[in-house]
Amino acid sequence: MPNSWKIAGSYFESCNCDVACPCIFLSPPTSGDCTLLVAWHIEQGRFGQIDLDGLNVVLAVHSPAGHMLEVKWKVALYVDERANQDQRDALTQIFSGQEGGHLACLAPLIGEVLGVKAAPIEYRSEGKRRSVRMGDIADVEIEGLPGQDGGDATIVGPPFTVVPGFPAVVAKSERVRFSDYGLKWELSNKNGFFSQFAYQSA
Repeated sequence: MPNSWKIAGSYFESCNCDVACPCIFLSPPTSGDCTLLVAWHIEQGRFGQIDLDGLNVVLAVHSPAGHMLEVKWKVALYVDERANQDQRDALTQIFSGQEGGHLACLAPLIGEVLGVKAAPIEYRSEGKRRSVRMGDIADVEIEGLPGQDGGDATIVGPPFTVVPGFPAVVAKSERVRFSDYGLKWELSNKNGFFSQFAYQSA
């Protein structure tokens, strides 16, 4: 019987597409293939009786040329090294889609799991800025673009999203660096999104 779980908090992503990423509107990536980093900070979370408050998770994705719904991704999953073994197992099951919920909808798109490992994940959220640093593996910082009257520029209800149910604030990367499992990318001034998130078991 599947575990009952629920997590919520803050998330952001950054990819190599021009702003704003066309993939969420079911169009091909700007540059043919897609390189994507997604980071989550769990503010409140439970997996059965396991407390997941305050923990972080990062997913690295490489999608070959073509629309992301039509090709198979290579992914690497990183869970917070501060988590104990029970927490790591819970995070791995949730974010790999094994325990249902929205993330299970992404699982059929994955062609190869490069690895799952614990890592030092430093997640920061300050105003319109989001950043994550993961040791020597990754360093990402994005900043929200100014919208009308000084507010956020947002996208509501796109057909393809990591985080359904929340307006995505459109952002631009100041830096994106990732190197692991033979994948390596360094870029800036490309697409980013951020918002709150909430996932739960069915």
